[in-house]
Amino acid sequence: MALEGEFLLAGRLLFGVLFLYNGYNHFAEYEGRVGYAQYKGMFAPSLSVISSGVVLVLGSLGIIFGVYPVISAGALATFLIVATPLFHDFWNASGEDRQNELNHFLKNVGLLGGALVLLSMGSEAWAYAVNVSLF
Repeated sequence: MALEGEFLLAGRLLFGVLFLYNGYNHFAEYEGRVGYAQYKGMFAPSLSVISSGVVLVLGSLGIIFGVYPVISAGALATFLIVATPLFHDFWNASGEDRQNELNHFLKNVGLLGGALVLLSMGSEAWAYAVNVSLF
């Protein structure tokens, strides 16, 4: 198929924009995110919101532009591995909250799969990318 590069670019854009928007919201909705982090018992909630926002923004830009893709995909995967069970603990919820948290948990598991696919491709040259990498 002659469209592999275009499909990879489209996937990177869709994947990256989702995380870029989420990272942006860590700053635009800072107080609400800190409150939610406190509610979930997160250690150092203010620092956690800021640092996770930075990871999301930089990781998403790395995926979109193909800059340090192994680090970018690895950072997003790490974020998902940590945040998913901490913030979407459906096993501790009941009723509609349980279903909502389960939906978010499963969405994040799917996103983790996408991050791992990109991580596995990080050492290859990506079409339509800056292709700056450590590996």
